[in-house]
Amino acid sequence: MSDNEHEAKMARPRMASGALFFDEQGRVMMLEPTYKDYREIPGGYVEAGESPLQACIREVREELGLSAKMGRLLAVDWAPSPAEGDKVLYIFDGGVLSPGLQEQIQLQEAEVGAYSFLSLDEVPGLTIPRLARRIRAAAEARAAGEVAYLENGCIIREQENGP
Repeated sequence: MSDNEHEAKMARPRMASGALFFDEQGRVMMLEPTYKDYREIPGGYVEAGESPLQACIREVREELGLSAKMGRLLAVDWAPSPAEGDKVLYIFDGGVLSPGLQEQIQLQEAEVGAYSFLSLDEVPGLTIPRLARRIRAAAEARAAGEVAYLENGCIIREQENGP
């Protein structure tokens, strides 16, 4: 196989990165974007030359006005999309936002209309299914001290053996 043929077959997924923030009751922060009809977590696309962690920190600063220190990686999700192209999505632990930190939030009004904290059971009714699965898997990984590997929002625990 020539280099050009090999390169043509290489995956070129877009990457995005987000943070899970919790309140003191263990509810997850969800944003109400001005440009979507469903809730999201803080985050966005990784820019050229930027790591997923750097993108997460930048997006949190842009969307929430917080210079929050990110915790560990909670989940990685491969999300195929015929319409948008394949994506690799990273979720980091933003930790617990105390009432004092919540008071410091300054929403980027052009992109974020509001935010709220929701129980994991409330999330599926307010966002798309694969994001709801990703959020639950990341929250469970956080509680277990693990990192979740997902495909389209579904946890993959074991590899299938090839022929």
